[in-house]
Amino acid sequence: MRTVVPGPCPYCNTEIEYIYKTENIPFFSDILIISAVCPSCGYRYVDTQLLKNADPVRYEMPITTRDDLDVRVVRSMTASLEIPELGVRIDPGPACEGFVSNVEGVLNRIAQAIKTAIRDGDDVEQENGRVLLEKIASISAGETPATLIIQDPMGNSALVSDNAKKTAFIPDDPYTCEG
Repeated sequence: MRTVVPGPCPYCNTEIEYIYKTENIPFFSDILIISAVCPSCGYRYVDTQLLKNADPVRYEMPITTRDDLDVRVVRSMTASLEIPELGVRIDPGPACEGFVSNVEGVLNRIAQAIKTAIRDGDDVEQENGRVLLEKIASISAGETPATLIIQDPMGNSALVSDNAKKTAFIPDDPYTCEG
């Protein structure tokens, strides 16, 4: 189901369309994807929410083969995402966006953020960034194993794979993933 609701952009007050779309993810749940883009100021909003009540959840999955790159990733705006082997942890913040992608898409998002940081970094930061990009390329090629971890205090995120281990966790603060 797709519903379009007009409303004001929260930054420039231009009338924009908020799109609400439901999607079924096999073996998981129906989700609601909410999105909006303002053509005037460039504001973007994307979030995903499960259409069921959920407890805080943690998913952990090894990335060991190229096939693992195809695993569906559902990340809500309240979830943290971590790949310890890269030293990367992405915590939710005020501008956090939810998304539905796959493991390869997550690695590409991280690589893009690193490339942006390389442009603005000093020599040491640029070298560290290049090393991380090489590690990401090696993980993507199935040459180097890694672990993808998602923690969501609202339970609205998932790794949709038989290889993903799902456990409950208790966050210190129900609005953060520092648990």
